Amino acid sequence: MKKIALLLFTLFITLGIYAQEPDSTLVEMKEELNNDTDTTNIRFKRKTVKIIDENDETKILVKKNKDSDWEFWGDDDSRFQGSWSGFSMGLSNYMNSDFSISRNSTDEFMDLNTGKSWNMNINFAQYSINLINNKFGIVTGLGLEWNYYRFDNNNTIQKDVNGVITTDTSTYASFNVDKSKLSTTYATVPLLLEWHSSANQNKGVVIAAGVIGGVKLGSNTKIVYKENGDTNKDKKRDDYNLSPFRYGVTARIGVGDWLVYGTYYFTSLFEDQKGPELYPFSIGIALSFE
Repeated sequence: MKKIALLLFTLFITLGIYAQEPDSTLVEMKEELNNDTDTTNIRFKRKTVKIIDENDETKILVKKNKDSDWEFWGDDDSRFQGSWSGFSMGLSNYMNSDFSISRNSTDEFMDLNTGKSWNMNINFAQYSINLINNKFGIVTGLGLEWNYYRFDNNNTIQKDVNGVITTDTSTYASFNVDKSKLSTTYATVPLLLEWHSSANQNKGVVIAAGVIGGVKLGSNTKIVYKENGDTNKDKKRDDYNLSPFRYGVTARIGVGDWLVYGTYYFTSLFEDQKGPELYPFSIGIALSFE
């Protein structure tokens, strides 16, 4: 009952401010005792508040008028929360303009070892807007996206005399190359429409889809090779003509906190006329931290 008393005091202040009417008064207050459940009903002008204290759990429901539905207030598990925040990991690749992952002869140096090319995301900020019954809303936020493109051939990339991205096969031609990759880091911002089959955000089916934008933060190449039996690693930081800004579409579907995600960018990996025309995409598994 102490908890209910404190909540009542908070609600009086909140509702008084929310109403913004100088003549608003409390017209009805009723408390019912039903076994292990304490229920307090408050009517404030056209608004009705129900406080339920059951099995050491307190829930608050608000009805704005007699024709509206009950909405949860102060219950984190029942307020609409998106599935953006969290960690995800999957596979990275890119497509040609004809949506093929097979490269033409001039771009074969960009062929990837798909099973060893990774996409990783840490989404650390999220803002959710409820639209319908705590089950459908808008989600945005902020995250970091890393892509590790593992080249399938024993080469790396470089800028030619005209500043265009091409292959570098001569530098390491006499060495036994173990692995070579291009790494990129982008800050990402999504704008998603998201639907939950249950008002309990940790249960039920989750479907989200929308647009996503990115700003490049950094990039580098790394090649590991053996010389006279010794293992050497060459890492070079450069912009590599990568697109500084990009945008695309993203979607995710799952149950509870576990989802499958996919992202495709309409912006080419490299700037126009400064490298092969390749469009990044990724697919993987996400764990949401709601």
